[in-house]
Amino acid sequence: MAASVSLGVGSLVWVEDTELAWLDGEVVEVNGDTIKVACTTGKTVVVKASGVYPKDAEAPPCGVDDMTKLAYLHEPGVLQNLKSRYDMNEIYTYTGSILIAVNPFTRLPHLYDNHMMAQYKGAAFGELSPHPFAVADAAYRLMLNEKISQSILVSGESGAGKTESTKLLMRYLAYMGGRSAAEGSSQRTVEQQVLESNPVLEAFGNAKTVRNNNSSRFGKFVEIQFDQRGRISGAAIRTYLLERSRVCQVSDPERNYHCFYMLCAAPAEDVQKFKLGNARTFHYLNQSNCYELEGVDESKEYIATRKAMDIVGISSDEQEGIFRVVAAILHLGNIEFKKGKETDSSEPKDEKSRFHLKTAAELFMCDEKALEDSLCKRIIVTRDETITKCLDPESAAVSRDALAKIVYSRLFDWLVDKINSSIGQDPDSKCLIGVLDIYGFESFKTNRLLTDFEQFCINLTNEKLQQHFNQHVFKMEQEEYTKEEIDWSYIDFVDNKDVLELIEKKPGGIIALLDEACMFPRSTHETFAQKLYQTFKSHKRFSKPKLSRTDFTICHYAGDVTYQTDLFLDKNKDYVVAEHQALLSASKCSFVAGLFPLLSEDSSKQSKFSSIGARFKQQLQALLETLSVTEPHYIRCVKPNNLLKPAIFENKNVLQQLRCGGVMEAIRISCAGYPTKKPFDEFVDRFGILAPEVLDGSSDEVAACKRLLEKVGLKGYQIGKTKVFLRAGQMAELDARRSEVLGRSASIIQRKVRSYLSRRSFISLRLSAIQLQAACRGQLVRKIYESMRREAAALRIQKDLRMFLARKAYKELCSSALCIQRGMRGLAARNELRFRRQTRAAIILQSQCRKYLARLHYMRLKKAAITTQCAWRGKVARKELRKLKMAAKETGALQAAKNKLEKQVEELTWRLQLEKRMRADVEEAKTQENAKLQSALQEMQLEFKETKELLMKERGAAKRAAEQIPVIQEVSVIDHAMVDKLSAENEKLKSLVSSLEKRIDETQKKYEETNKLSEERLKQALEADQKIVQLKTAMHRLEEKFSDVESENQILRQQGLLKTPVKRIADILSTPEKTPVLENGHHLNEENGANEPMSAMPIKEVETDSERKMKKSQQYDDIDALIKCVSKDIGFSQGKPVAAFTIYKCLLQWKSFEAERTSVFDRLIQMIGSAIENQDNNDHMAYWLSNTSTLLFLLQKSLTGTGAAGAPPRRKPPPTSLFGRMTMGFRSSPSSAQLAAPHLEVVRQVEAKYPALLFKQQLTAYVEKIYGIVRDNLKKELAPLLSLCIQAPRTSKGTALRSGRSFGKDSPSSHWQSIIECLNTLLCTLKENFVPPVLVEKIFTQTFSYINVQLFNSLLLRRECCTFSNGEYVKSGLAELELWCAQAKEEYAGSSWDELKHIRQAVGFLVIHQKYRISYDEITNDLCPILSVQQLYRICTLYWDSNYNTRSVSPDVISSMRVLMTEDSNNAVSSSFLLDENSSIPFSVDDLSNSLQEKDFTDVKPADELLENSAFQFLQE
Repeated sequence: MAASVSLGVGSLVWVEDTELAWLDGEVVEVNGDTIKVACTTGKTVVVKASGVYPKDAEAPPCGVDDMTKLAYLHEPGVLQNLKSRYDMNEIYTYTGSILIAVNPFTRLPHLYDNHMMAQYKGAAFGELSPHPFAVADAAYRLMLNEKISQSILVSGESGAGKTESTKLLMRYLAYMGGRSAAEGSSQRTVEQQVLESNPVLEAFGNAKTVRNNNSSRFGKFVEIQFDQRGRISGAAIRTYLLERSRVCQVSDPERNYHCFYMLCAAPAEDVQKFKLGNARTFHYLNQSNCYELEGVDESKEYIATRKAMDIVGISSDEQEGIFRVVAAILHLGNIEFKKGKETDSSEPKDEKSRFHLKTAAELFMCDEKALEDSLCKRIIVTRDETITKCLDPESAAVSRDALAKIVYSRLFDWLVDKINSSIGQDPDSKCLIGVLDIYGFESFKTNRLLTDFEQFCINLTNEKLQQHFNQHVFKMEQEEYTKEEIDWSYIDFVDNKDVLELIEKKPGGIIALLDEACMFPRSTHETFAQKLYQTFKSHKRFSKPKLSRTDFTICHYAGDVTYQTDLFLDKNKDYVVAEHQALLSASKCSFVAGLFPLLSEDSSKQSKFSSIGARFKQQLQALLETLSVTEPHYIRCVKPNNLLKPAIFENKNVLQQLRCGGVMEAIRISCAGYPTKKPFDEFVDRFGILAPEVLDGSSDEVAACKRLLEKVGLKGYQIGKTKVFLRAGQMAELDARRSEVLGRSASIIQRKVRSYLSRRSFISLRLSAIQLQAACRGQLVRKIYESMRREAAALRIQKDLRMFLARKAYKELCSSALCIQRGMRGLAARNELRFRRQTRAAIILQSQCRKYLARLHYMRLKKAAITTQCAWRGKVARKELRKLKMAAKETGALQAAKNKLEKQVEELTWRLQLEKRMRADVEEAKTQENAKLQSALQEMQLEFKETKELLMKERGAAKRAAEQIPVIQEVSVIDHAMVDKLSAENEKLKSLVSSLEKRIDETQKKYEETNKLSEERLKQALEADQKIVQLKTAMHRLEEKFSDVESENQILRQQGLLKTPVKRIADILSTPEKTPVLENGHHLNEENGANEPMSAMPIKEVETDSERKMKKSQQYDDIDALIKCVSKDIGFSQGKPVAAFTIYKCLLQWKSFEAERTSVFDRLIQMIGSAIENQDNNDHMAYWLSNTSTLLFLLQKSLTGTGAAGAPPRRKPPPTSLFGRMTMGFRSSPSSAQLAAPHLEVVRQVEAKYPALLFKQQLTAYVEKIYGIVRDNLKKELAPLLSLCIQAPRTSKGTALRSGRSFGKDSPSSHWQSIIECLNTLLCTLKENFVPPVLVEKIFTQTFSYINVQLFNSLLLRRECCTFSNGEYVKSGLAELELWCAQAKEEYAGSSWDELKHIRQAVGFLVIHQKYRISYDEITNDLCPILSVQQLYRICTLYWDSNYNTRSVSPDVISSMRVLMTEDSNNAVSSSFLLDENSSIPFSVDDLSNSLQEKDFTDVKPADELLENSAFQFLQE
């Protein structure tokens, strides 16, 4: 799209250049069709106006992330945008949905870590910076949501980074669809095998070329299959066109396949086993002087490849067979031949060749003589006999190479099949994502780097993919036009179908003619070339070079390519020599024999000829069929330079790759329609100056754009729903008109400035002349005055001298007297002043002291009075309330109220009459006032008419003046046919909408019914869970009862054997019981009862069975009562949770901490777990956080572990019977309780047993869990607000136009206020529930850390956020957060404000005006000391300012940052610029214990509900 409008002097344009592709410059002269351009490089060129492209003067210097946003979508604009972003290490750029990846030739690990994958997970396409993860995520989301298979096509020339991009895509898909191996660690997941298949295939399919150190010499299509939940369930790998000739023929400075060099550098035992040595000793490797790669250790790569084979599923025996075959191929290459004894025969050249022949036979596990015969002889089978033909040395070498190539090809195919079978495919999978890593279009001056036929197949592939790509791009254009509801029916589609027919048409195509030539034994490449010349001599895409007889040229979409036909016939033949097939199929090695299975009789009788071209065409057709049923996504990889070094961007090289990659073809398709697409607000902002009047009024942006375009007179544009679509050249025309308007405005400004300067100079000159005249006149007058003054002065001197002599004597006398008087008076005055100051200071002190004492007395009196009044009023009010309640019960009170109401009605009636009379008086006053106002109104109308007449006169004068200026008349065009057509379509759409609304209503009803059903089922499930909990509790109680019954039965059986009561009692006392059960189901250790002295237990304490059962039942009732009480919200006492205190007191009284077995702890844990099921209610969670943390504090202070084994045994507690301890607690006399009460402590040290310690651990886990729930709930509330707070609301120049609908609902700070409200709400909730301050502080500290991470990462990932205005917006929000921290006080906020250090420093840098004057040391030491070099570089390169045009830092600072980043590039940690979120638990039990005090619990009152129960009277102690 060249410039189609007239260019004026000063216009910025792009000019084509032979060296740099395109140069930017300024038009300095216009001569008809030719213009003179002064380039920025200093060169001046003269070109035709049709050969230049307009340049966008307002394009951001750092480029745009999506090139569809460019004002001018053409070659130089695209190239400059890529170069600008590459200079800033922004290697990824969008072109719509197409991702262009420029190889940086350096490691950028921070772009591909797990944290970066988490950022792109679920993000909308285009929301974050361009990245392969965004493409993979978009494909994954489309597959899940639309249930449509996806494909990602990665293409580019060798060295462009296709393989690395494919690895990144597969890593992300494995990250999204991966699952942990639930079956066990030995079970390898599908995603692991898919990822580890890459190094295996790279080892055997990649090699160093001139353009790339790790070039894939085959095409690869990876199908990753997914199940219904989006998890990877299977995969398959398909390969295309392995470069077999590289096995035998390598040109300098390239290398053979990596596996050969890895095997030569293998461990010593493997090298000896395969009889290998240095790579320089093998013919297939020493054809090139390149043996090693920089930064690659072949021995480590060998070990890594073996490990990858293990993960993929290749057994050790199979690995042995694989490398046995690779070693055999190397030995084959070292076999040389010489002439034999017979004519045209051959044999191994020397002993060295014999050794390699023998070694190859050993590795293949075949007969040495048979191997030699298969290389040196051919067997020709005729109808009558079998003829053995000897081969000359050259033919034998060709046979050797053919064997090596076919063996390696079969080995590679076996690897692919093995990987596919090991990974497995999911037959039930409905969706897949295919990743295509395919070679890009390549054209060489001499076809030495690739064999001609293989390059021909590669270019055929790219032609087919380009056709698919064109159709996709055209489809996207159609979808956008349809979405925007514009007319696109007249847009032509560029197709390359004629080239594809030229190559693959059957019959008559190049491939068909090549297959035909290969089937005839006497055909040569000359006859094949002549056949092509005759067949396609009139084809516009086919031509014959002038200086060659066998070459031909095809005009591809990316340019003309000349092919040499010398090896076309040999490379197209794909068959296995019968002797080679028979030899290797009979191998004793099962692996080698498996590579060459025996052919069936039918296949052996058929023709042995098969065509690589035909087979490749079938594979390509199958690939296209797969792609046609998937939704494609494209990644175009670009190599910036041929030196393979970073920071070098070769314009011509990149431009050629863009053309070969189809990017320019996509641009041409876009230019055929509407290449410029501008949102309404941007369009009005940019071109509103062409017609300022369209911005006046209350119309919206759409109407403003229509009026503006009609005003300027453009034709052929389209107005969509959200954008303005302009044809090619119209953007340049609008910019030219805009430049004219700006030029005229500049001329007016210059005229005004020059006028002002001239007037100021004239006024200054006039003032100077006046001042000179005044000075001259003054000088003359001063001279006359001087003479007159001298005469007067003489007389005055005489008079004054006489006077002086007389006064001198008088003054001397007077001065002496005055000096004495002055000294005396000064002394007296100073004494008086000193006294007054002291007096005044004393008075002030006395007044302030009296004032303070009086105010203090008054405040105390006032406070006491208010307290007394409040108490008295409360008492009076309560008394009155009681009276009213009593009176309400009596009928007499009702009658009195009725009489009172009747009196009130009469009083209101009297007031109503009085008000009516007052209204009548007011109406009369209003009538008089209205008469006065009407007279004043008439006077105002007369003045308005006079003003209107003056205004009409002025408008008439303005119209006469305007008629003298030429005006461009507007021509309205109304297409009635189109209007009728649109009306009809509108009616159809209305009917369609009505039918859709009916369907929506029906669907809504079904949805509501389903929703009700699901709610009922959910309710039933919750009820079932509650029943399960109740049943578990009942089961525990039954188990305990059962154990007690067993112990009682044992005692009864023993009692039945005794006769006398005394013996019975003695036997009961001496019989070893089961573990005695204490109160509330606790079981005492057997040792306690066994070691007690018998005499310590009186006989009267032996209890009957009925008493024991009654007390047992009472214990369970007590536990149930406790659980029922504390499961409710029983509030707080003295700022402490009542439930925690009550639980602790009960456990302490029941001595549960000392029990060996008990169920009360399990009951409490179940109760807490069921209580916190509703995790969304922060109030409820805060209540339980307060209770559990307080209970944990009490346990921490009370419980002590069991003493060491060597410590002296402590005195045992007095023995009791089955429920002795409970009896002692209940039967203690009141007097003893009163005596012991003063000595009781709130928190007592108890030696805890295992159940108590386990309960403490479980309670600690619940405290941490509830803390995490409260913290995460706050994060969930803040997450959507933070995404809105990072970017300021958009404003534009036409603010008045959109003031009513831009963001009137929400002020810019409303999102920050919402965050403050969330923080305040949670803080109030935590305070109301008396959560320990240390937990509150940790919650808000981690929340502010989360805010810092989210805001800072969004700032670094979204370029639109790194602006000056956005920095001011975020800074104002951070100021509100700082104010909140100050108001919340340090007790609760803690170091929350310090957690925002990253975003504070980043925002502080954004709002600096003169960034270009700041040095790197000032940035790192003063402004942003906490930020890393990578983070600073990211901010500096992303920064832009469209409002104030402030610049970023200087290029020297950017260069310094690059140097430091290069030095740290090997450190993956330092290279990461994103922050990680900390979700750990930041406190310990000791921190919680240190924050609370035991004395705080002395005045806590237990639950009132339990105090009413006689069993819990101990709570009052």
